[in-house]
Amino acid sequence: MGSVRRQASSGSDSDPRCGVADERKRKRMESNRESARRSRVRKQKRLADLLGELGQLQQANSELIASINATVQKYVEVESANNVLRAQAMELTDRLRSLNSVLEIAEVVSGLAVDIPEVPDPLIEPWQIPCPILPIMASAYVFEC
Repeated sequence: MGSVRRQASSGSDSDPRCGVADERKRKRMESNRESARRSRVRKQKRLADLLGELGQLQQANSELIASINATVQKYVEVESANNVLRAQAMELTDRLRSLNSVLEIAEVVSGLAVDIPEVPDPLIEPWQIPCPILPIMASAYVFEC
């Protein structure tokens, strides 16, 4: 029994078409690898860009929150000062009414006609100045916080 030798054919050795197909397959695989590498690089760059944008947005958000907090604090201060001024206006209005009643009594007792100005309610019409002839004087201590 004789041994029969078969030729081991790898396909690329005997058939030239297989060599061309193998070369195309190798180039396609290499091209795919390069494309996948470029895709990974693009994804990494996109991720880095998004992380940078996230940092900027977080910084802007922090600045906005700080600005809002400062504005709220100023609002509270102004509202408090406004409440003090309203209370002072009411007190002065009450004093003026008391002085007017004293003038009315003096008018009745003396018999002389006295011009008694009308006292507007400052909370109903705050824009109306009670005594438009006299200038309004402001002092610096009212505006200090």
